[in-house]
Amino acid sequence: MPAVRDVLVVGGGAAGAAAAILLAEGGVTVDLVDLKPDVAALGSGITLQGNALRVLRRLGVWERIAAEGYAFDTLGLRAPDPAGTLIAELTDIRTGGADLPATLGMYRPTLARILIDRAAAAGVRIRFGTCPAGLTLDGEVTFADGEKRRYDLVIGADGLRSWTRRRLGIDVEPQPVGMGIWRTFTKRPASVTRTDLFYGGPAYIAGYCPTGPDSIYAYLVEDAQDRFSLSPEEALATMRELAGAYHGPWDEIRETLTDPARVNYTAFESHLIDGPWHRGNVVLIGDAAHSCPPTLAQGAAQALEDAAVLAELLLREDALTGDLWQEFTGRRLGRARTVVEASLQLARWQLAHERGDVPGLMARVAHLVAEPA
Repeated sequence: MPAVRDVLVVGGGAAGAAAAILLAEGGVTVDLVDLKPDVAALGSGITLQGNALRVLRRLGVWERIAAEGYAFDTLGLRAPDPAGTLIAELTDIRTGGADLPATLGMYRPTLARILIDRAAAAGVRIRFGTCPAGLTLDGEVTFADGEKRRYDLVIGADGLRSWTRRRLGIDVEPQPVGMGIWRTFTKRPASVTRTDLFYGGPAYIAGYCPTGPDSIYAYLVEDAQDRFSLSPEEALATMRELAGAYHGPWDEIRETLTDPARVNYTAFESHLIDGPWHRGNVVLIGDAAHSCPPTLAQGAAQALEDAAVLAELLLREDALTGDLWQEFTGRRLGRARTVVEASLQLARWQLAHERGDVPGLMARVAHLVAEPA
């Protein structure tokens, strides 16, 4: 018998959907609720490293992910000069194993839809547009409509601003990193077949990632500033102006930036619950427990690993014991801490205009996450 029979997952993002799928496949009754009215995630594209793909294959969605996304195995470094000169082409470590690509880019709402469809097919009972209004450590939940229900376990996978984390009294909140990022989702130039990064110029990083046969996710990282009061048209003009310093494929990308609705701006934040992520019969995973700037593109991968390890333990053990929680903390906290700290270090080097051992740090993290979580 699994350690739990009846579970509530709060949050329908990657971590929540993955946990729900694995538990439902293991015979657990799972409810999933999300405050959003629909599954479609905001945002543009997402970069998935091999260790994320390894979990997605375990979820039974790899074939659909591969068909919808764009896989590649190299990383390009380009100069911010008038030609966008390619300086180096690096072969990425296949952190998910030799039979999976090193990296795959895809449209973020497509990933969300694939995971929720898979959860529904696995028997997860999904309700959008609703959320808990009350929660006790023994798993009693009061919903916004007044319904009360007791669960063996509540999994808080409700993101950076996690209601569940605050309800547990965990006084840890995401803190600004000092950088902001412009993102867009647009047409893929034929010359873009992998991620290329431009370091230098008016932005710390100018990059892009193919997300499908005809689409890319492009981004520009700058000092954090108040961009949130800009109108959509002003935001588009600002991103186009910043992109004007970069050439090569950026010349084609810039010409496609015509739709204000395709541009968004967010500030980098980071946090880590540096201790057990559970309180009583409630546990936090994904962005509710940890977050980092996307300098290593490991955010989704770490969230998916949280879900996979938690589900493995819940299905392997026959009770929620201290030993189960100790193993969960032991397998996830140190690994997540390393990724968060390394992601922050890369950002600090850029903010300080220090060279730093970027290749060495990235290689160390890649070798770590290549090992099963």
